[in-house]
Amino acid sequence: MHLNLKRIPLKIRIIFVLGLIIFVSAIIGVRQYYFVNLRPVSTNTKTVIFTVPSGATISQIGNLLSKDSLIHSPWVFEWYVHSANLTNSLEAGTFALSPSDSVQQIASIVASGHVAEGVVTILPGKNLNQVTNTFINDGFSPTSVKLALDPSNYLALPIIADKPANVNTLEGLLYPDSFDKTSTTLPSQILRESLVEMGQHITASMQAAFASEGLSVYQGIILASIVQQEVSKPSAMAQAAQVFIARLKQGMPLGSDVTANYGAIINGHAPSLTYDSPYNTLIHTGLPPTPIGTVSQASLVAVAHPANTQWLYFVTGDNGVTYFEQTLQQHNADVAQYCHKLCSQP
Repeated sequence: MHLNLKRIPLKIRIIFVLGLIIFVSAIIGVRQYYFVNLRPVSTNTKTVIFTVPSGATISQIGNLLSKDSLIHSPWVFEWYVHSANLTNSLEAGTFALSPSDSVQQIASIVASGHVAEGVVTILPGKNLNQVTNTFINDGFSPTSVKLALDPSNYLALPIIADKPANVNTLEGLLYPDSFDKTSTTLPSQILRESLVEMGQHITASMQAAFASEGLSVYQGIILASIVQQEVSKPSAMAQAAQVFIARLKQGMPLGSDVTANYGAIINGHAPSLTYDSPYNTLIHTGLPPTPIGTVSQASLVAVAHPANTQWLYFVTGDNGVTYFEQTLQQHNADVAQYCHKLCSQP
């Protein structure tokens, strides 16, 4: 049996041919768009220090590259990474890239793990011990780093003025970024740059937004540090912030696993949800005494402008999706269904 085109009405044949032409043209157009956008953004050979945050998805990396004008299209970058079987090869770290690099070259550099030299990178979500190790691994002596981390070195900076007088740590006050390092650079110089940058991100409007939620600047940073580690996707941070703020206002414990683990770690123990410290918000109400790590612009904005929702519970599942609920019963059902590995369930 075969199709006799002569028996098909002329109008149908014309529509079929036109549809085929449009389909083929679309394929050709998409392929052309893809290959054109693999090319370098420009011939400018300047070096751009680019940081891939820990845990960033391919889509997030592509958006960051596009924002820094290093690629034409996040979509093309993501498509190339998948087609080149580099999906699981991209590394977190700081890389020296250039607008004159093609998408293929950029993906290869990031996948190789060959980080840029001459820079020190403070990443979001890292506690002060981890930041200290970063400085030491980048060539600074442990003694010089310890001395540089004394808050009294930076009393003239506004961000230090926001810190309670009885708190003697820079935990959470360092803004994550990449900083140039030469043979004569002191760790205190980098820390000062980071603290100044943090102060620049705490704008007057952000301070007012914190205040409208009943938070001081320091309390806003504490909460942002918790949101930073509790939620992996920036799109869910505002909702997570809303949950914590609602719990604070209702006198409920924050119920944050990451604060409990932090309290155990800084006291020399393995991460634990049952270790009793002032940071264990599974046990104690209110905010912990200090931030638990570095924040990001996204987590700061989330706390300043929480979502207009009514959630009281959330859990991030093994699939990276965060599920929000109003009742404990619904929350427990989410945990049972979506969170086995991360929640240590059988």
